[in-house]
Parts: sequence; structure tokens; C-alpha cells
Amino acid sequence: MKKMKLDMNNNQIPSNLKQNQMFVKIAIGLILMWLAYHFYFSSSIQISPVVEADDDHRLPSSPPPVVANLTLSGEIPVNNTSIHEDEGSMECDVFTGEWVRDPTGPRYTNRSCNTIEHHQNCMKNGRPDSDYFYWRWSPVDCDLPAFDPKLFLEFMRKKSMAFIGDSITRNHVEEAVEVYHDDEYRSRRWFFGSHNFSLSVIWSPFLTKAKIFEDNDGHSSGAIELHLDELNSVWVDEFSNFDYIMIAGGKWFLKTAVYYENNTIIGCHNCNKANLSEVVLDYAYRKALHTTLDFITRSNHKVYAFFRTTTPDHFENGEWNTGGYCNRTVPFKDGEIDMRDIDTIMRDIELEEFANAKAATNGSVLRLFDTTRLSLLRPDGHPGPYRAFHPLDGKIGNAEVQNDCLHWCLPGPIDSWNDLMMNLLVRGERI
Repeated sequence: MKKMKLDMNNNQIPSNLKQNQMFVKIAIGLILMWLAYHFYFSSSIQISPVVEADDDHRLPSSPPPVVANLTLSGEIPVNNTSIHEDEGSMECDVFTGEWVRDPTGPRYTNRSCNTIEHHQNCMKNGRPDSDYFYWRWSPVDCDLPAFDPKLFLEFMRKKSMAFIGDSITRNHVEEAVEVYHDDEYRSRRWFFGSHNFSLSVIWSPFLTKAKIFEDNDGHSSGAIELHLDELNSVWVDEFSNFDYIMIAGGKWFLKTAVYYENNTIIGCHNCNKANLSEVVLDYAYRKALHTTLDFITRSNHKVYAFFRTTTPDHFENGEWNTGGYCNRTVPFKDGEIDMRDIDTIMRDIELEEFANAKAATNGSVLRLFDTTRLSLLRPDGHPGPYRAFHPLDGKIGNAEVQNDCLHWCLPGPIDSWNDLMMNLLVRGERI
């Protein structure tokens, strides 16, 4: 089969949509929302603007504060079924399924959870429809229980977990707990004292070492300097402290970058420098993922690692900067939509590198968290113009507004991600 090459224009990534704040945001946020909402505690934290520079920002080294003394009422059922880590032995592929109607609706709203980030708070921002609330992911061969915060806390007793990557995982309930953070609020740690459980989010959009030159609005003053063969110490230095991790690549790799190996420039992507060779993006993405997964599988410290696949966008009739929009109000059915070449290529690379790493693993548990297809089927779940507060007020005729067709409304489709993670944790082998 002929291999497609990634050679994408940098304009395909919306800088002012701040992808630096989305992919490691949502999963952490949703977990925290459920933990906080269930146990009725809240406290506020300071939120500062994000300024991207050198991405080597460490979590604070001193012990994190106790967030809350969470006591559990009643007996918590724990599934003691041990299922082999090999994917072929799992009872059910939870990532193969469809979106089905769910009349119960969301488990939280923008009223019950007042910490949804502005760009994802679609209802507050004036989105008029709400049908996208009433769907849930249903695997073909099994039921998918809802995320259970009590069971999750009990499962994670005396454990630590980290989400590492770009940022679609940190945009929810950041004011629900006391947060232990770095100086620029990009890496954070929550600690649940009653269960001796720590939950961290580490911002490392490339997973490997990088210097990034962007302001708060995503405007770049220079090409990213990306080391493909050297990991980012911000998470590597913490790695031995974690029992569970969720890692992901993502579309930061589409940005203009100068590539390094052995501390030597080997070329660049989309930088238009006459003295530098153009390096196709699939090489860079594959190399960075290989460096990351090889470290995890060969490390003497054994973890339970999830590797999440790429998330497609749903821009139609243009891109983010050429009038593209997403105004659908129901999910796609299987066969109604095909992935774009860029997403297909990135996912193929992810699957190949995952398979290679899994075959070479030496004691760690490596699990694929394949949310690509289920995300592809939800064009209705994006903020669109409602990334801003009442964006159409005062607009005349066909006046253009900025659409976000990559990230997700909250509540929204991405709520299912924690249901999936919980299922895999409880059904899988424990560390």
C-alpha cells in the first residue's frame, strides 16, 4: 500500500484556539469534576494566562497539599476480575461501538459545575441547541458503565496518576480542588489525602524536549526547536513517581519546527529556510513517539500506561482560518464520514509505534486508548462559534466569527472518555 506523507501547512492549526491548553485538559478535568461534584467540596484557585516558552517546567518538588478529606459512605464494590493485558483476551473492545440516545442527559451542567473553562462553556456562551447532551458511547459487545468516582478513588488508593501531553485534558473543574502548580500554571498536581492518591497533569505537547516561542494568543515569534531523540525532562524526572500514566501526541506536530537529533539540526518542517532541508512530518512524529514509548517500555520503573490516539477535527467548507465551520447537531453514523488524510496518517503512525512498543515491553502494561473513531462520529460536540460569549450578538449578515471545530463543549462527547478509562482500569490487570 502506498504510504502517504505528512507535509502539512502550518495554517492548519489555529493558534488562537490555543491548542496548548486543550489535550491534557479534558480527561483530568472530567475526573476532578466527578470527584468534586460527588463529594460536594470546592475551593478556588488562581488561573493565570499561559505563555509558551521553554517547555521544561517542573511540578513543584515539595509534597502537594491535601485537597480534601474524602470519606466514603457505604461499601464500595471493587471488581476483582483480572483480565490478561493482551488486547486479544479482553472481553470487549470498548472502542468499537456507536453513539446511542441517552434520555438521562449529562451528569453535570454549566450550572452545577461553575469551573468549566470559557471556551468550552457552550451553553453559557449562547449555543441554542442541547441535543448533543443526550448521547452516550455504547460498545458493540458490552455495556459501558458510567464513571464512578468512589470506585475510582478506591482503585487509586495509595497510587499516583499523570496525564502527559498537549492539553485537551485540563479544562474542567480546575477550581474544584486546591491545586499544586508550577509557576506558569501549566503543570498541576492534585492530592486526595483520604486515599493518599495524587493526580497530575504535565504539559508536554511533543513529549520530547522542545523550545516554544508563542505568546498568550498563540502568535509565534519563531520556529519551535524540537529534539526528536531527547525526552522532555519535565515528565521524565517525575516518571518513577507514577503508577499510571496517560500519554498522547497530537497536532502540535503540525506547527512550524526545526528538528534536532543528537543536538544537531537535521532539517525543519514548513520553516522555509534555504539552508535547511524539509523533513516530512511523518518522520518527526514517528521518531518522537518511538523515543517516548521506547523509554516507557525499557524503563526499570514499571507503570500502567495508556497511549491515546489522535483526535480529528470537523471543520467543513474551509479550515479554521478560511471560514470553516461546524454546525451539525447530531452524530454521524458509521460510514457517513471519513477521516482526513492528516488524521489517518497520524493514527497509522500511532498504531504502528504502539504495536512495536507493546511487542518490546519489559514488565510495564501498555494499553491503547483509541478514541479516534468515536470522536470522529461527533461533529455536533464542538463549540463552533460558541467558543466566545454570544458571538453572534451584534453581527450583521454574514459577518465571520471564529469557529472551534477541534475541541469539545462541556458537557459533551468527551465525557465518555473517563467511562472508557474506568472500564479499562477496573477490568484490566492491576499494578
